[in-house]
Amino acid sequence: MSGHVPVMAREVVDALNPRDGGRYVDGTFGGGGYTTGLLDRARCEVIAIDRDPDAVAAGQSLARHYAPRLRLIEGRFGDMAELLSAEGVTEVDGVALDLGVSSMQFDRAERGFSFRASGPLDMRMEKRGPSAADLVNEAGESELADILWRYGEERKSRRVARAIVERRREKRIETTAELAEIVRRAVGPSAKDESDPATRTFQALRIAVNDELGELERGLAAAESVLAPGGRLAVVSFHSLEDRAVKEFVRARSGRVPSPSRHAPPAAATRAPTLRDLTRRPMVPGEAEIAANPRARSARLRVAEKIGGRA
Repeated sequence: MSGHVPVMAREVVDALNPRDGGRYVDGTFGGGGYTTGLLDRARCEVIAIDRDPDAVAAGQSLARHYAPRLRLIEGRFGDMAELLSAEGVTEVDGVALDLGVSSMQFDRAERGFSFRASGPLDMRMEKRGPSAADLVNEAGESELADILWRYGEERKSRRVARAIVERRREKRIETTAELAEIVRRAVGPSAKDESDPATRTFQALRIAVNDELGELERGLAAAESVLAPGGRLAVVSFHSLEDRAVKEFVRARSGRVPSPSRHAPPAAATRAPTLRDLTRRPMVPGEAEIAANPRARSARLRVAEKIGGRA
């Protein structure tokens, strides 16, 4: 299970505050970092979910080690309610979600998530369905530009999309190295302190291939529905699109509706609150964690607590 460093693991476990006899969901099992943190903190049970069959296969030894307190399921956290129901579970005391790609996926060139080493242009978390290569080689220029702008916030999305279409007229784009070079030429050099010019394009394609924002929307609603009163939801995100979606979901479910201006009175809540926002400002990793794991730099943790009855 080595190779994946869970981000803000202590903060996530602290937020869920596991208790003996409690039941928790790790909706993004990955390398099992949050799962082991929960199981080691209390004599509780964890139901771990991951859509990546490689992560589920690698986690079997951990499942045996913690048996019978750990159940590992292949599936999407957006289907959490149905997956738990199939296990005979209707309520849980906490849900952890670690969004985006795991270190194990990112570091394996054959999975095609990264341009740091050339590999097939894949990016499929579930290893099935249309790949990033299919999207890059078959989508229209305007569709590609829209994806890069919406999911990667790439300011030069039209230029990058045009360059991709021009190159694929010559030959199909098959590898991460090929695509990264096309993007770098289209975007141009960046300042020394900025990320690689291909970063935003790769993020956008990965999000589109895996429907990550749609899955997040479904997963947040599913978590809300399965949490018992007093149960907590802890979500770690890594870019502004994810963090904004989590923030707006929790704000809406906590009955806080933004006013049209800072001078206007607060707008009336449109529904009875079901969540209590425990982090109006997201928690961030400490300097020591960032130094040890640079990928943690952009992490943001938001926590909410279920109130009242079931949603």
